[in-house]
Amino acid sequence: MRSVAGMGAATVLMMGPGVAAGVSPTPQVSTAPASTAPPVSTAPTSTAPTSGASVTGGSGPDGWKKRTSLRVLPQWPRQNNNVRILAHCPTAANHAIIGSTAFTLKGSTRLYREVGLGLSDRGLGRRAVSISYYALPGYHEVCMKCVKVTIDQKTRIRKIRVISRYSVPLQVRRFRIAQFFD
Repeated sequence: MRSVAGMGAATVLMMGPGVAAGVSPTPQVSTAPASTAPPVSTAPTSTAPTSGASVTGGSGPDGWKKRTSLRVLPQWPRQNNNVRILAHCPTAANHAIIGSTAFTLKGSTRLYREVGLGLSDRGLGRRAVSISYYALPGYHEVCMKCVKVTIDQKTRIRKIRVISRYSVPLQVRRFRIAQFFD
């Protein structure tokens, strides 16, 4: 049943923001004489910006290079599970730092753990991170910083410049031993 809902959501996303799914516009009828009434358009109007660049990076070929996105799969993991992190940063960044309170280690007194993620030339990166058995169940926030790291070769001093930030929610569910015996 989940795949049917997923296919419906994918269809709506492919149709675009200006097209309503399954809803046809209602024609407007005017009571004024035809000679004085302005022409009535029944085409749906789009509320999308007219310029090529929008707030999230635009829809042009260069817009995808500036977009920042983060995906954590599965979205509702259990304690003592692994999650897969898929990240996309602007091409100006060469590294990503991803942190959350759900990534704590056993025996560690730190409540917040950050993991590093190397990026390709296109700004893509992936990594698996384990969620501890001791992570608190409930909602956590996964925060990502896309950074550009430059190192001075003579002094070995690193300069870290933050390019963009992004965060997604993550819900950690209680550990169940029965998940291994289904």
